[in-house]
Amino acid sequence: MKVMKIVGAVVAVLILAGGGFYAWAAGKTKQELSRTFVIHTVDFPIPFPLSPEEVQRERLTPEAACRLARSQALERGKHLVESRYACSACHGLDFGGGVMVDDPAIGRLLAPNLTTGSGGRTAGFRPVDWDRMVRHGVKTGGTPGMMPSEDFRQMSDQELSDIVFYIRSQPAVDRLVPAPTLGPVGKVLVATGKLPLSADVIAAEETPHPQTPPETAPTIGFGRHLAGICSGCHRQDLGGGPIVGGDPSWPPASNLTPDASGLRGWTLARFKTALQEGKRPDGRALRDPMSGVVQYAKNMTGVEVEALWGYLQSLPPVASRK
Repeated sequence: MKVMKIVGAVVAVLILAGGGFYAWAAGKTKQELSRTFVIHTVDFPIPFPLSPEEVQRERLTPEAACRLARSQALERGKHLVESRYACSACHGLDFGGGVMVDDPAIGRLLAPNLTTGSGGRTAGFRPVDWDRMVRHGVKTGGTPGMMPSEDFRQMSDQELSDIVFYIRSQPAVDRLVPAPTLGPVGKVLVATGKLPLSADVIAAEETPHPQTPPETAPTIGFGRHLAGICSGCHRQDLGGGPIVGGDPSWPPASNLTPDASGLRGWTLARFKTALQEGKRPDGRALRDPMSGVVQYAKNMTGVEVEALWGYLQSLPPVASRK
């Protein structure tokens, strides 16, 4: 009986301690998500107009120049969405909203409706609002969002403009998507900094965004630009390791540097097969989340793949992280 009483007392203490810790985590998370961030203000045209040189070279009337600018923006935006920035992976193929995470422990993180339909969250968005959310992780009211904006911090003004113009050209979807909610594990992760918010990392960055992307060519500069989207999982140095804030079932992100534990000894052909066909050198299929990237990467052009490969091979080797 004495032993049982001791065990019972220990269990009671653990329950109280656990309850107290969870109460702290819930309060801390609410506080973290209620903070207000002040960031720089930007503006850019939607869509981007043709340059005076282009208008003069093609001898275009103002109306023709406007039509061509809109056509080019749609074409560029479609390619960016379908091959590199993968907006539909979270927001749905119709951009009417989708699921990022749906786990009782971590939370229900739903990506909002981006269309002009009922329930759309971007009605009245100005370029500055798109910049705040997409490239800084900050909502229009200044509070942090759950968007993985670190992946898009290198996106140029023109690319963001093209994407917005393309999304706005799509059919309106009437769908109200509930706001994100965090489960117990998600709250603990946010409270303890294990699930960092993009706003904490990049909201206050004052580095001006590039107006246009680098020239599309098989260069290290263009490859560096393309690799920005990889940093969310593979980290800023692209050395890989456990994916911060990712699904617990996901394997560690691969090392993309030319280290022995990474891409040393690989060839461009092998890299292209992995990136666009989802197959490892031994023939095994890639696992999530990389397997989901393949449906977008397969639409990358040969020049884009070559540029990305060249940049990865130029990186200093990083030892594998466990």
